[in-house]
Amino acid sequence: MEVSVIIAGIDEQILKLQQARAVLSGVSTAPLAKSGRGRPKGSKNVAVATTAAPVATRKRKLSPEGRKRIADAMKRRWAERRKTAAK
Repeated sequence: MEVSVIIAGIDEQILKLQQARAVLSGVSTAPLAKSGRGRPKGSKNVAVATTAAPVATRKRKLSPEGRKRIADAMKRRWAERRKTAAK
């Protein structure tokens, strides 16, 4: 067998496999035309976004003790920075 015949056979098999993959995944083999920016109309994400219920997020509150601990830690941190900057 010639090498060109083998390569032609491999190319045919690759094309068949690509077409089978496209059929199984539901993707068209035709190239998509660029219409513009943003999400294309009719995409699956639109339906999911409209059916999802909005989630109410609660604001986290910091206790006065926790606020004091954080303030003290920051004061210690900045004091150490001032010491190293002075050296």
